[in-house]
Amino acid sequence: MVRHNNVVPNGHFKKHWQNYVKTWFNQPAHKTRRRVARQKKAVKVFPRPTAGPLRPVVHGQTLKYNMKLRAGKGFSLEELEAAGIPKKLAPTIGIAVDHRRKNRSLESLQSNTQRLKTYKAKLVVFPRKAHKTKAGDSSPEELATATQVRGEILPIVRETPAVELLKVTDEMKSFNAYAKLRLERTNKRHMGVRLKRAAEAEKEDKK
Repeated sequence: MVRHNNVVPNGHFKKHWQNYVKTWFNQPAHKTRRRVARQKKAVKVFPRPTAGPLRPVVHGQTLKYNMKLRAGKGFSLEELEAAGIPKKLAPTIGIAVDHRRKNRSLESLQSNTQRLKTYKAKLVVFPRKAHKTKAGDSSPEELATATQVRGEILPIVRETPAVELLKVTDEMKSFNAYAKLRLERTNKRHMGVRLKRAAEAEKEDKK
Protein backbone atom coordinates (compact mmCIF):
# COMPACT_ATOMS: atom_id res chain seq x y z
CA MET A 1 0.00 0.00 0.00
CA VAL A 2 1.18 3.58 -0.72
CA ARG A 3 2.48 5.67 2.13
CA HIS A 4 1.11 8.96 3.44
CA ASN A 5 -2.45 10.24 3.51
CA ASN A 6 -2.90 10.60 -0.26
CA VAL A 7 -6.03 10.68 -2.41
CA VAL A 8 -7.14 7.24 -3.43
CA PRO A 9 -6.62 6.92 -7.22
CA ASN A 10 -10.03 6.73 -8.87
CA GLY A 11 -9.46 7.63 -12.53
CA HIS A 12 -12.37 6.46 -14.69
CA PHE A 13 -10.76 6.04 -18.10
CA LYS A 14 -13.89 4.75 -19.79
CA LYS A 15 -14.95 7.71 -21.95
CA HIS A 16 -14.14 7.53 -25.66
CA TRP A 17 -11.91 10.59 -25.51
CA GLN A 18 -10.90 10.21 -29.14
CA ASN A 19 -14.46 11.20 -30.12
CA TYR A 20 -14.17 14.55 -28.29
CA VAL A 21 -10.87 15.71 -29.78
CA LYS A 22 -11.29 18.64 -32.19
CA THR A 23 -8.80 18.99 -35.02
CA TRP A 24 -8.02 21.95 -37.27
CA PHE A 25 -6.45 20.26 -40.29
CA ASN A 26 -8.82 22.05 -42.68
CA GLN A 27 -7.49 25.52 -41.80
CA PRO A 28 -5.84 26.14 -45.21
CA ALA A 29 -9.06 25.15 -47.01
CA HIS A 30 -11.11 27.49 -44.80
CA LYS A 31 -8.70 30.32 -45.61
CA THR A 32 -9.22 29.71 -49.32
CA ARG A 33 -12.98 29.51 -48.89
CA ARG A 34 -13.09 32.84 -47.05
CA ARG A 35 -11.01 34.53 -49.76
CA VAL A 36 -13.28 33.19 -52.52
CA ALA A 37 -16.34 34.35 -50.56
CA ARG A 38 -14.87 37.87 -50.29
CA GLN A 39 -14.23 37.92 -54.04
CA LYS A 40 -17.79 36.80 -54.80
CA LYS A 41 -19.20 39.43 -52.46
CA ALA A 42 -17.09 42.14 -54.12
CA VAL A 43 -18.46 41.17 -57.54
CA LYS A 44 -22.02 41.04 -56.20
CA VAL A 45 -21.98 44.49 -54.53
CA PHE A 46 -19.94 46.22 -57.28
CA PRO A 47 -19.45 49.21 -57.52
CA ARG A 48 -20.31 49.68 -53.83
CA PRO A 49 -17.50 49.28 -51.24
CA THR A 50 -17.04 45.77 -49.87
CA ALA A 51 -16.97 46.87 -46.19
CA GLY A 52 -20.55 48.17 -46.20
CA PRO A 53 -21.77 51.69 -45.40
CA LEU A 54 -19.76 54.51 -43.87
CA ARG A 55 -20.00 54.63 -40.07
CA PRO A 56 -19.26 57.42 -37.57
CA VAL A 57 -16.36 57.63 -35.13
CA VAL A 58 -17.60 57.17 -31.55
CA HIS A 59 -16.09 56.59 -28.12
CA GLY A 60 -16.44 53.22 -26.39
CA GLN A 61 -18.81 52.75 -23.47
CA THR A 62 -17.85 52.57 -19.77
CA LEU A 63 -14.87 54.07 -17.95
CA LYS A 64 -12.57 51.33 -19.20
CA TYR A 65 -13.05 51.96 -22.94
CA ASN A 66 -14.31 55.55 -23.22
CA MET A 67 -10.91 56.87 -24.33
CA LYS A 68 -10.82 54.50 -27.31
CA LEU A 69 -12.32 55.35 -30.69
CA ARG A 70 -14.34 52.86 -32.70
CA ALA A 71 -16.90 52.73 -35.51
CA GLY A 72 -20.48 53.43 -34.40
CA LYS A 73 -23.80 52.09 -35.69
CA GLY A 74 -24.77 55.15 -37.74
CA PHE A 75 -24.63 58.92 -38.06
CA SER A 76 -27.07 61.03 -36.04
CA LEU A 77 -29.69 63.21 -37.75
CA GLU A 78 -27.92 66.31 -36.43
CA GLU A 79 -24.65 65.28 -38.10
CA LEU A 80 -26.40 64.62 -41.41
CA GLU A 81 -28.11 68.00 -41.24
CA ALA A 82 -24.81 69.76 -40.52
CA ALA A 83 -23.19 68.02 -43.51
CA GLY A 84 -26.14 68.95 -45.77
CA ILE A 85 -27.24 65.36 -46.49
CA PRO A 86 -30.99 64.49 -46.32
CA LYS A 87 -31.70 61.62 -43.95
CA LYS A 88 -33.59 59.62 -46.63
CA LEU A 89 -30.82 60.08 -49.20
CA ALA A 90 -28.03 58.95 -46.83
CA PRO A 91 -28.73 55.17 -46.90
CA THR A 92 -28.94 55.22 -50.70
CA ILE A 93 -25.38 56.59 -51.04
CA GLY A 94 -23.74 54.26 -48.52
CA ILE A 95 -24.08 56.17 -45.25
CA ALA A 96 -25.37 54.38 -42.12
CA VAL A 97 -28.01 56.32 -40.16
CA ASP A 98 -28.94 55.89 -36.49
CA HIS A 99 -31.89 58.14 -35.59
CA ARG A 100 -31.57 57.27 -31.86
CA ARG A 101 -28.03 58.58 -31.47
CA LYS A 102 -27.54 61.99 -29.87
CA ASN A 103 -24.48 64.24 -29.97
CA ARG A 104 -23.35 64.88 -26.41
CA SER A 105 -20.36 67.02 -27.38
CA LEU A 106 -19.52 69.60 -30.02
CA GLU A 107 -16.24 67.81 -30.78
CA SER A 108 -17.93 64.57 -31.93
CA LEU A 109 -20.47 66.54 -33.98
CA GLN A 110 -17.74 68.46 -35.80
CA SER A 111 -15.49 65.43 -36.41
CA ASN A 112 -18.30 63.28 -37.81
CA THR A 113 -19.63 66.16 -39.91
CA GLN A 114 -16.16 66.57 -41.41
CA ARG A 115 -16.05 62.80 -41.99
CA LEU A 116 -19.31 63.02 -43.94
CA LYS A 117 -18.07 65.97 -46.00
CA THR A 118 -14.83 64.14 -46.87
CA TYR A 119 -16.82 61.06 -47.92
CA LYS A 120 -19.21 63.20 -49.98
CA ALA A 121 -16.28 64.88 -51.78
CA LYS A 122 -14.80 61.50 -52.75
CA LEU A 123 -18.15 59.86 -53.56
CA VAL A 124 -18.87 58.64 -57.08
CA VAL A 125 -22.58 57.96 -57.69
CA PHE A 126 -23.41 55.58 -60.53
CA PRO A 127 -26.75 56.13 -62.31
CA ARG A 128 -29.42 53.44 -61.89
CA LYS A 129 -29.72 53.21 -65.68
CA ALA A 130 -26.60 53.69 -67.79
CA HIS A 131 -28.38 55.68 -70.51
CA LYS A 132 -30.43 57.85 -68.11
CA THR A 133 -28.59 60.09 -65.64
CA LYS A 134 -30.26 62.08 -62.87
CA ALA A 135 -29.30 65.06 -60.72
CA GLY A 136 -26.59 64.06 -58.24
CA ASP A 137 -25.07 61.36 -60.45
CA SER A 138 -21.36 61.62 -61.25
CA SER A 139 -20.02 62.66 -64.64
CA PRO A 140 -18.99 60.03 -67.24
CA GLU A 141 -15.31 60.97 -66.72
CA GLU A 142 -15.53 60.20 -63.00
CA LEU A 143 -17.40 56.96 -63.66
CA ALA A 144 -14.68 55.83 -66.07
CA THR A 145 -11.91 56.27 -63.49
CA ALA A 146 -13.90 54.99 -60.46
CA THR A 147 -12.64 51.91 -58.62
CA GLN A 148 -14.28 49.72 -55.99
CA VAL A 149 -13.06 50.36 -52.44
CA ARG A 150 -12.00 47.13 -50.77
CA GLY A 151 -11.52 47.19 -47.03
CA GLU A 152 -12.52 49.85 -44.51
CA ILE A 153 -13.88 53.17 -45.78
CA LEU A 154 -12.03 56.19 -44.33
CA PRO A 155 -10.18 54.17 -41.63
CA ILE A 156 -10.27 55.56 -38.10
CA VAL A 157 -6.91 57.18 -37.35
CA ARG A 158 -6.04 57.25 -33.66
CA GLU A 159 -3.81 60.22 -32.93
CA THR A 160 -0.71 59.52 -30.88
CA PRO A 161 0.00 62.19 -28.25
CA ALA A 162 3.08 64.28 -28.96
CA VAL A 163 5.87 64.03 -26.41
CA GLU A 164 7.80 67.21 -25.70
CA LEU A 165 11.34 66.80 -24.39
CA LEU A 166 12.67 69.33 -21.88
CA LYS A 167 16.12 69.91 -20.46
CA VAL A 168 16.21 69.38 -16.69
CA THR A 169 17.24 72.62 -14.99
CA ASP A 170 18.67 73.24 -11.51
CA GLU A 171 15.36 74.83 -10.50
CA MET A 172 13.51 71.62 -11.40
CA LYS A 173 16.02 69.54 -9.42
CA SER A 174 15.66 71.72 -6.33
CA PHE A 175 11.85 71.67 -6.44
CA ASN A 176 10.33 69.50 -3.70
CA ALA A 177 6.93 68.30 -4.91
CA TYR A 178 5.96 66.67 -1.61
CA ALA A 179 6.60 69.84 0.41
CA LYS A 180 4.64 71.90 -2.13
CA LEU A 181 1.66 69.53 -1.91
CA ARG A 182 1.70 69.65 1.89
CA LEU A 183 1.80 73.45 1.83
CA GLU A 184 -1.11 73.74 -0.61
CA ARG A 185 -3.12 71.22 1.40
CA THR A 186 -2.55 73.28 4.56
CA ASN A 187 -3.51 76.49 2.77
CA LYS A 188 -6.75 74.90 1.57
CA ARG A 189 -7.58 73.67 5.07
CA HIS A 190 -7.02 77.09 6.69
CA MET A 191 -8.54 79.17 3.89
CA GLY A 192 -11.92 79.70 5.60
CA VAL A 193 -10.38 80.74 8.93
CA ARG A 194 -7.97 83.14 7.24
CA LEU A 195 -10.72 84.78 5.19
CA LYS A 196 -12.82 85.19 8.34
CA ARG A 197 -9.90 86.77 10.20
CA ALA A 198 -9.20 89.12 7.28
CA ALA A 199 -12.86 90.21 7.19
CA GLU A 200 -12.86 90.85 10.95
CA ALA A 201 -9.62 92.81 10.72
CA GLU A 202 -11.11 94.95 7.92
CA LYS A 203 -14.15 95.73 10.10
CA GLU A 204 -11.88 96.74 12.97
CA ASP A 205 -9.91 99.06 10.69
CA LYS A 206 -13.10 100.78 9.52
CA LYS A 207 -14.16 101.47 13.08
